[in-house]
Amino acid sequence: MEVISTAIPDLLLFKPKVFGDERGFFLESFRESWFSERGISVNFVQDNHSSSSKGVLRGLHYQIKNPQGKLVRVTAGEVYDVAVDLRKSSPTFGQSVGVYLSAENKNIFWIPPGFAHGFLVLSEHAEFNYKCTEYYAPEHDRSLLWNDPVLNIKWPLGDITQPVLSAKDQLALPLSQAEVFP
Repeated sequence: MEVISTAIPDLLLFKPKVFGDERGFFLESFRESWFSERGISVNFVQDNHSSSSKGVLRGLHYQIKNPQGKLVRVTAGEVYDVAVDLRKSSPTFGQSVGVYLSAENKNIFWIPPGFAHGFLVLSEHAEFNYKCTEYYAPEHDRSLLWNDPVLNIKWPLGDITQPVLSAKDQLALPLSQAEVFP
């Protein structure tokens, strides 16, 4: 397992060892020791799987209470995945990291509690899988505006003229109006 550093130290990108032959491939998508060796305690309580078409943008989501840590990966297609630091006391508050996750590169992205998270589907179709450290709590669910100029996220829209957003994400708030963590 190779750990790739990001601009925000708490965000980790794992590049798993992939063992392949004529039958296909094998990889470990989670191992508790990846975290414990870095002083991180994780307890995953929920797995989620979404399917989306090209141009769908899901996020930027977070739970203001019972914040979720997420271990995310793509099993079909490609997405641009983004995490935004919403911890007011953090030196990287309001900053983001974006990474490409795909079935081809097999990278796995760790987003700890205290971050908003979202992704844009770049391929014709994508399957997105993630483990969560807290249960989904819709009453605490919040959406941060994906294109807030203050965040300055460089989404690779390419030929996507307008991302497809859920009704909830169309009502998302800019960072200046969003609830954030201490």
